Amino acid sequence: MMRLLPLFLVLLLSACAQKAPKDDSLYQALGAHLGITRIVEGMLLNIARDERIVERFRKIDIQRLRDKLIEQFCVEAGGPCTYTGDSMAESHRGQNVSRSDFNALVEDLIAAMDDLGIAVPVQNRLIARLAPMRGEVIEK
Repeated sequence: MMRLLPLFLVLLLSACAQKAPKDDSLYQALGAHLGITRIVEGMLLNIARDERIVERFRKIDIQRLRDKLIEQFCVEAGGPCTYTGDSMAESHRGQNVSRSDFNALVEDLIAAMDDLGIAVPVQNRLIARLAPMRGEVIEK
């Protein structure tokens, strides 16, 4: 799991609405919309069992988070989606997410992809697309 942590993904919640990559090969490799939905749902289940960070999610509308993460991952993977959530900076303002909190989330995402049998190179491609958002999440 340590192989991907430095890169990650800023996943947590929402993201800046960015232009979708023109190439949809990552979207297809992740299993298109259904595959991305399974990844997000698996990650959220992992977070629910993760004592390191579960408290950060207790007061969050998990259904909305799920929906926005699916949109975000879809856009970043080059899929035919539109992200309709808040920017990462706005979503994480005042939360003071630590590096260890962020790393735990990344581990939960990686575990979800591992559970679905997604190849490590495909995982790395998704994380690389999400990584630029990291700075908008940690310690904000």
